[in-house]
Amino acid sequence: MATLVVLLVFALFIVAILTGGYNKQMISRFRSHWLWEWLTTVDHKKIGILYAIGGGFFFIFGGIEALLMRIQLFFPDNQFIVGRDFNELLSMHGTTMIFFVAMPLLFALMNVAVPLQIGARDVAFPFLNALGFWLFLAGGLLMNLGWLFGGAPDSGWTNYVPIALNQYSPGSGIDYYVLGLQIAGFGTTMGGLNFLATIINMRAPGMGFLRMPLFTWTSFVASALILFGFPPLTAGLFLVMFDRLFGAQFFEVALGGNPVIWQHLFWIFGHPEVYIVVLPAFGVMSDVISNFARKRLFGYTSMVFATLLIGFLGFMVWAHHMFTVGMGPMVNSIFAIATMAIAVPTGIKVFNWMFTMWGGKITYSTAMLYAVGFIPTFVLGGVTGIMLALPPADFQYHDSYFVVAHFHYVLIGGTVFGILSGLYYWWPKMFGYKLNETLGKWNFWVFFIGFHLTFLIQHFIGLFGMPRRYFTYQEEDGITLFNQISTVGAVMMGVGALLFVANIVVSYRNRTSLVAGNDPWDGRTLEWAISSPPPVFNFAQLPQVRSLDCWWHEKMEGNKEMEPAEPLDHIHMPNDTPLPIIMSLGFFISGLGLVFRAFEVGVLGLVVVVVTMFVRSFKPDHGYHIEVEEIKATKKGA
Repeated sequence: MATLVVLLVFALFIVAILTGGYNKQMISRFRSHWLWEWLTTVDHKKIGILYAIGGGFFFIFGGIEALLMRIQLFFPDNQFIVGRDFNELLSMHGTTMIFFVAMPLLFALMNVAVPLQIGARDVAFPFLNALGFWLFLAGGLLMNLGWLFGGAPDSGWTNYVPIALNQYSPGSGIDYYVLGLQIAGFGTTMGGLNFLATIINMRAPGMGFLRMPLFTWTSFVASALILFGFPPLTAGLFLVMFDRLFGAQFFEVALGGNPVIWQHLFWIFGHPEVYIVVLPAFGVMSDVISNFARKRLFGYTSMVFATLLIGFLGFMVWAHHMFTVGMGPMVNSIFAIATMAIAVPTGIKVFNWMFTMWGGKITYSTAMLYAVGFIPTFVLGGVTGIMLALPPADFQYHDSYFVVAHFHYVLIGGTVFGILSGLYYWWPKMFGYKLNETLGKWNFWVFFIGFHLTFLIQHFIGLFGMPRRYFTYQEEDGITLFNQISTVGAVMMGVGALLFVANIVVSYRNRTSLVAGNDPWDGRTLEWAISSPPPVFNFAQLPQVRSLDCWWHEKMEGNKEMEPAEPLDHIHMPNDTPLPIIMSLGFFISGLGLVFRAFEVGVLGLVVVVVTMFVRSFKPDHGYHIEVEEIKATKKGA
């Protein structure tokens, strides 16, 4: 008890110092440091960069885990990594790539581009935006601590019960999964709510919904999916947490529980999650293809309604992951029909992208190469998805490497290609200089060829009968060469990722010769109408939007800048604050305490969270104003 009191007093002392409540002079020097600026920022552009750094950091872990698994499968009867160690690798690889790589990298692009595309000065809730990032980072770090203390999760990225319960998975590995994902999920939900509010309420004058760029539209629908998709996952994680930590029996059949409940809760989230990470990539492809084909996006309105239909149908197909559970032919048939129906709006998008390129003056930048490579790759993933939508066929494909190949064609061929295209496209807007195009094209071709070598062959490995999640196979199975080709492809993908990192380093060192200017791609949308990188307030005067592709329209009219919708006046901006990182630290401490069953530490972490929320609620923070003279000086500097 005494230890708890000391820790509590210490935590309150830290909160008081960091919030300026105790001896401000003690920390004035640190507050002037550049690191403090990044730790406390609420600027959506900086938070976008932080998301990119965080996603890249976890990508290193996820990539190494994938390569270690492929090395194990290079030879039959290999003993490099076997048993539980292999289970931990595959569990962490899947979870990391979905929750801590794809999601944050897409949030990075959304933070950078969406407020600029709609002509907003900021997001609706800057504090929540910062809190969402730090919660994501706290959750990711907590889950990966399992490698150092007590073992990582070992029940697959889907965490199926009863395998995930104490009886079959003792130790703390699953606890890291359950608590880490809950913390990160809180941050993701906040991010989705924030972007919904931003897009609905903060569009520039004249920007109706049918004048928004496709990336903004897809971010809007993905945010709605987050808002409705994450609560079922959170509910399921709470049930598993109470089973493991407090002896509840929600999934114990002998006591009236049902493990299939977890599957339903997980996939009610899990299938919309596919569209949460793919739809923003669709938006990136739409903007990039339109820009580098020098044409308005073909069938813009149909693309918007196709996006809405995908979002709606995405919640009606979750049980196609459960055809082998035994739900019955009627239920299987309904979900099979819904799954096949969702291919229709996706097909509309594919044809519209191709018709946009038809007759266009195409420039094959690296961003455009990723967009063009995305189309056949994602189509192949969609075709195999239709195959899996048929219950009789799914009974044969289920839990084989065919499913692994399909999943990666959708997630890498769709999401990762979209992320890389978006990074190359918006890098000049983020940092003021381009990435090296020669290195970029090497990055594309090595990564693209390596990807198809890795996963195209896995369709045949699955058809030949190899189950997924197995750490070995026999020489007489006749799949040794196929597995070796797949491993060589994975190494090529790793080399491609290293080329991207090399491009970042080389481009930074030569940034003075790669200066981009405000509009390096001769862009069509509003973000290219302001300086690169943008000032903290984005737009000195909110622009008057007069058409779709509004910046292109103004340039065609001979205007060098957007027509302002308001007079030049001072701008109100929010203050930076350390409270989001303190609150996330409280959640991290609480999660760590629960993992080690030190419940007093868990309570202490929650106390830090509550105290920080109290400070946020009752300490006045009126922001600051940027005066007209400062705005004019910024415009002259640009």
